[in-house]
Amino acid sequence: MKLTLNHLRPGQTCVVLHIWGNKALRKRLIEMGITPGVQIKVHKYAPLGDPMELHLRGYSLAIARSAAMQIQVKILFRKKE
Repeated sequence: MKLTLNHLRPGQTCVVLHIWGNKALRKRLIEMGITPGVQIKVHKYAPLGDPMELHLRGYSLAIARSAAMQIQVKILFRKKE
């Protein structure tokens, strides 16, 4: 099973491995700074679970969970509970 960004919990940090989806979605994610090799920290989810707030490249970004399902990641750090 491949781990995607939508599976991470707030506080977890990951690195992007691959972006799937149609050409328009991939282009939009790359334009927002989500590229293979970039580190992303999941900050929080909206009260109903969508969208999710991410921190990457020194800024915050909100994306839909459906878009996050297209981003394959590797977890770097887990939040201590």
